[in-house]
Amino acid sequence: MKALLIVDVQNDFCPGGALAVPAGDQIVPVINSMLPQFDLVIASKDWHPSQTAHFDQWPVHCVQDSAGAEFHPDLNHQAIDQILYKGTGKQDDGYSAFEATNLDLAEFLKQKNVEDLTVVGLATDYCVKASALDAVKQGLKTCVRKDAVRAVNIQPDDGRQALEAMKQAGVEIF
Repeated sequence: MKALLIVDVQNDFCPGGALAVPAGDQIVPVINSMLPQFDLVIASKDWHPSQTAHFDQWPVHCVQDSAGAEFHPDLNHQAIDQILYKGTGKQDDGYSAFEATNLDLAEFLKQKNVEDLTVVGLATDYCVKASALDAVKQGLKTCVRKDAVRAVNIQPDDGRQALEAMKQAGVEIF
């Protein structure tokens, strides 16, 4: 069984959002075109409380039940089989989709007999990287599609370095 994990393609991470990833919205058509190739589609959402230690490091973003926390309007969210919520606690950063608080993703994937996981979304150098590395730790054949991710790039090379770190850990980058 092949699954697609869409990481945090939310309004606040797209242009005009509170923590916009450069060209973050450009991955949406790529992701939509990929959807029919997978048996199972999972998507994560940053889902922060209005007050959290996470906002000591980052601007306020993806606050629970806010417009910024919703999926990008062009993402085909009807194709999503399961939504994961992460970063839901006051001390919870929630970078990895495997840290979801509403579902044990590792157990869910086991129950669904998923062996291949493709990870796409935002941002390459944070939540995509954390999710892909955790997938490898779970023994999943893990891939990241380069044209379906974008990086924050606090330092200009962060996205490239994240892809390299994932590759070194066993993630297939294509």
